[in-house]
Amino acid sequence: MSVPTNIAEGCGRGSNADFVRFLWIANGSAKELDYQILLARDLEYLTHGMYNDLLIALTEVQKMLSRLIASIRTDS
Repeated sequence: MSVPTNIAEGCGRGSNADFVRFLWIANGSAKELDYQILLARDLEYLTHGMYNDLLIALTEVQKMLSRLIASIRTDS
């Protein structure tokens, strides 16, 4: 929930600089999620297949965040 919540909050701010700051916060939340799914796998709450599927999806979200940050910085 933290990733999209930070994106939404940043979008509601008044400047691109604020938006980018919240996108970086969202990226930090994605890194936290990366660790949480690793821990869930290690504690055997997730199978290796489930972990891999989640990691692929999370990696795509992180790439999208990076591209959005780069795009906003280029437009500014």
